[in-house]
This record gives sequence, C-alpha cells and structure tokens, in this order.
Amino acid sequence: MRAIRYYEHGGPDVLQVADVAIPEPADGQVLIEVEAVGANAIDTTFRSGNTPWPRSLPGALTGDVVGRITRLGPGSPSGVQASLPPGIQVGQRVAALSEDAFAEQVVVDAEWLVPIPEDTDAGAATTLSMPAPLALRLLKAGRLQPGETVLIQSAAGGIGHLAVQLARALGAGTVIGTASSAAKLDFILEQGADLAIDLSDGDWAARLPPIDVVLDSVGGKTFDQGLKQLAPLGRMVTYGAISGELPTVHASSLFSLISVTGVSMLGWRSARPAEARADITEVTRLLQSGDLRPVTSTPYPLAEISRLHQTLDARTNLGRLIATI
Repeated sequence: MRAIRYYEHGGPDVLQVADVAIPEPADGQVLIEVEAVGANAIDTTFRSGNTPWPRSLPGALTGDVVGRITRLGPGSPSGVQASLPPGIQVGQRVAALSEDAFAEQVVVDAEWLVPIPEDTDAGAATTLSMPAPLALRLLKAGRLQPGETVLIQSAAGGIGHLAVQLARALGAGTVIGTASSAAKLDFILEQGADLAIDLSDGDWAARLPPIDVVLDSVGGKTFDQGLKQLAPLGRMVTYGAISGELPTVHASSLFSLISVTGVSMLGWRSARPAEARADITEVTRLLQSGDLRPVTSTPYPLAEISRLHQTLDARTNLGRLIATI
C-alpha cells in the first residue's frame, strides 16, 4: 500500500510516497481504510529535525484519520474481542488519531475510536479525535470562567480556530487571537474573536489588556511574552513548541500567583480516560448542533503531501489542512 515516509530530515521535499506492507492490527486494535487525514503542524518540526522531541528515521506523519474499519485485531484465543469497546464492528465509519496517518490503511487502538455519522463531512470529522477535544481540554485546564479574557496564540490554525469558537461557547468575556498576516487576522475575527493581534508587530503584547488565560503552542519568545501579560491569578496553558524552543519558566515569574500547566492529549487520556471520553462526546455534540464549525482546506491528494507541508511551513493555512487517500 502507499504511505508517506521521510528518510532524512529537511524541508517538504524529503516526503516520499513509499510502498509499504499493510499493517496488522493487534489485540485491541483495528485496521482502517482511510478516507481523509487531518494534518498536524507539529509534524513539520519532526520532519525538519528542529524539535525538542526527536524521532528516529525513517519517519512517518501523525494525523487524524477518518475511514472505515476493515479488520479487527485477533482477540483472545477463543476469537472473542474482549478488549474492544462495545459496538466496534467491520464497516463502521470512525475517526482516530494515528502515529502513521498518511497511508491508505492504518492501525489504531480501538479504545479511542470516534464513531462518525455517514452524513458528516470527512474533513470536519478529522477534528473529533484530537484537535477539538484538545482545544476544549486546553480551555478547561486553564479553568476559563464566564466573563474572563483568554488569549489564544496561533488562533488561525487547526487547533487555534476551534479554541476561539469553544472559548466563546464557554462564555469567555473577551477572546483574543494572534496570527501574523492580514488574512489570518480577518479569519480569527470571523471565528468569533473580539480582537486579533498581529504577532509581527514587535509591540503586540503592549496592546493587550491583562489576560486571565493564555493558550500557547509556540514556545520560545512568544510564550515569554504571553506569560508577562497574565493578570494576577492568571493561567498559562502550554501544549507545544512549534518554534522549536521549549518554554522555560523561572520561579520568580510565578510570584504574582500565576500558574503554568502543560497539556498533552495522550497524557490526558492516560491520566483521566473517562473525562477524555467526555470531552470527545461534548465536541461531537457541539459539531452536530452547529456550535462548533471546523474550517478545513480543499483536500490535497496523498501524492501532493509535500505541497501540503509547504503550506504548513509557511503558516498560511486557515483552519485545518486535509489530505484525501
């Protein structure tokens, strides 16, 4: 089958369509025939090698797949799939986070499958397995209260634009998003933000009011500037380092009673599985009600994955980038 691989670190041109064996699902796993994949910005740093979390070569790309279950894992010796959640069956349309997502078929753990209705757009459905639950969890980790002010860095991206919508749904008083182009600033306002801030303006932080909650996936200098804008008792939530620089916090920065929390979706699932499933249920309900409106790109064919990554590298995407298989 076809799958994306890279055998050296570098720019989008290192991504290749390779011919690899179809993976075999183990007990508690399923094999999915992929319909669409949502791309993750963090993979640009994995691919380039400019990441605090190095990965071995050859590399594959993570992502959120939507497709149909074609095979169940082997189960117990008696053939009973005791380790699969109830209701999982061949032919079911589902979404799932995958470590090797850009491929014609992928194996995923059945525990975190999200059932997808037949009439749901595949691109929008890719947000239900990770981006939308993560955006919701970031706001909850920041203990956002009605009427408070929230600053969302990279607010035009795949997770950021969902966080803008969810912050509004949770009753935030003022929602502020950051980006670095006029098109993105307009897009952020269209998602429901009250204010869109241009990060290319060297004095951007000085134009902000005191902030109750900051969501940051950038790291480096951007993290430092956001931290300084927190009001007393403010909360910083960090969930990535797209800049390639992990945030560092001096204890003296916390003396005004501010707090810093790191969030990982896999860590949250491990620590609080029941609450993680509740997050998925909540964002699925919001999508079905129309209160959550994921914005996705015109799909890229799998063979044009390097072009998709060129867009990710340039940070020009509005919402989530999608590939079709």
